[in-house]
Amino acid sequence: MVGVMNRRGFLSLAAPATGFFPQLRSPEAWLKVLEVHQSVSGEPETIARDESFWEPVRRAFEVDRGLINLNNGGVSPSIAGAHRLLQHYLDTSNLAPSYYMWDVLEPGREEIRRGLARLFGCDPEELAITRNASEALITCQYGFDLEPGDEVLTTNQDYPRMLDAWKQLVARRGVVLRQISLPVPAEDEEEVVARFELAITSQTRIILLCHMINLTGQILPVAKVVRMARRRSVPVIVDGAHSFAQLDFRRDHLDCDYFGASLHKWLFAPVGAGMLYVRRDRISSLWSLMPHAEGREGDVRKFEEVGTHPAANALAAGPAILLQEQLGAARKEARLRFLKDYWARPLAGERRVILHTSLDPRFSCGIATFQVDGINSTDLARFLWKKHRILTSTVHHPEFEGIRVSPSLYTTLAELDRFCEAVREAIRGGVD
Repeated sequence: MVGVMNRRGFLSLAAPATGFFPQLRSPEAWLKVLEVHQSVSGEPETIARDESFWEPVRRAFEVDRGLINLNNGGVSPSIAGAHRLLQHYLDTSNLAPSYYMWDVLEPGREEIRRGLARLFGCDPEELAITRNASEALITCQYGFDLEPGDEVLTTNQDYPRMLDAWKQLVARRGVVLRQISLPVPAEDEEEVVARFELAITSQTRIILLCHMINLTGQILPVAKVVRMARRRSVPVIVDGAHSFAQLDFRRDHLDCDYFGASLHKWLFAPVGAGMLYVRRDRISSLWSLMPHAEGREGDVRKFEEVGTHPAANALAAGPAILLQEQLGAARKEARLRFLKDYWARPLAGERRVILHTSLDPRFSCGIATFQVDGINSTDLARFLWKKHRILTSTVHHPEFEGIRVSPSLYTTLAELDRFCEAVREAIRGGVD
C-alpha cells in the first residue's frame, strides 16, 4: 500500500529536529514528485511499464548522463534531496559541532529510526542505525559467545566482508567455518533448505544467510531456512544488503531474529548509513561491537556506540525513506524487475549468452549476471566501459564468472537498449 504523506509529514521526516530545511534549494520539487504518485492506481506490474509514472522519479536523481551506470548494486547515487540534505547537515554541524551535531541534529535520529522501522515492519526499539550493512552484520557475527570448535555455516557465495569476518574468528578463536555450494541459479527452494539442513551438525552455532546474493541477485528462501534452523536451535543472521528496499517484504515475511542492511544501495540514502534489526528478546544477549554504558544491555542503541560520528548521514536518509513509502515497495520491486527483464530476456536468447540468474520472479528482481561463452568477463566489462562508457561489475567465483548488471529507477530504457546492442557487438566482433 502506498502511504499518504502531506507537506508537514515530509518536512518532519526530511529534516527532523531542525529549523534549517527551508534553506535547502527547492524543497517543493520533492513534494511535486511525491504528490504525482498518490493519485495513481493500478497493478504494480502495469505501473512498472508506465514510463510517464517513472519519469518524475528519474528526475529525483542528479546523475552523470555521460555514462550508463549499471552497477547500482555496489553503491547507488542517493536521491538529490537526500544528498543535498547531507551537505546541508554537514555544513550546519561544522558551525559549532558540540551544539548543532549533538543537541540539534542528533535527536532527529529517532525519527529516522521510526521511519526505517515502518519500512521493515518492526518495533523502533528493535532497530539500530549503523554505518553500513557490514557493521550491522559483523555486530551479529561477533556478538555471540563462540568457543573453539563451534561451527558457523554459510554459503560459498556470501559477501567477501562477511566471509572475512568469519575467517578472523577462525584465526582468533578456533571457530570452524563451513560453507555449502548452491546451484546457479537456484530454482528449487526445498533443495536450498535441504543443503543447509544437511550441513548442520551438533557443533553448528550460527547460520549466515543472504536474502539476495550479491553475485547474481539470487533470492533465497529465508523464512524456510530460518524455521528449519529454529527447529534445530540454530540462530540465523540474515544479510539483507540487497533485498532491503528492493524487494517488497517486511520482517514477518522472513520470521528472522537478526537482519542487517545498507541504506546506500536500494533505499537511495547517502553513503554512511545502514540498519540492524535484532528481535527484542535477543538484544540483551548479543554483544555490541564497542562497549556501551552500564545499564544499556537491553537497549538497541547499544549497537550504535561507535564513538563520535556525524549525525548527518543517518538524518539525510529521511527523503529516501519517504520516497520508498510514497512509491510503495510493490511498485518499486515491479519496476526494478521490469528493468532487469528488459535487458536480460533478449540477451538470454542470444547465441553464447549464459544467464546465471533465474528469470522466475520468485528468485530474482533487479539484478542479474550473465556470461558470454568465449569472452573473458573482465575483458567484456573493459570493452563496455572503454568503448561505450557502460559501467558494470565483474563477478569471479570458483564456480562461475560473469558480468553483473544492476540498473536503477533512474535508468532509461534507451540506456538499456544501448547496453544490449553493445553486448551484441561484442558477440559479433569480439572485444579487442
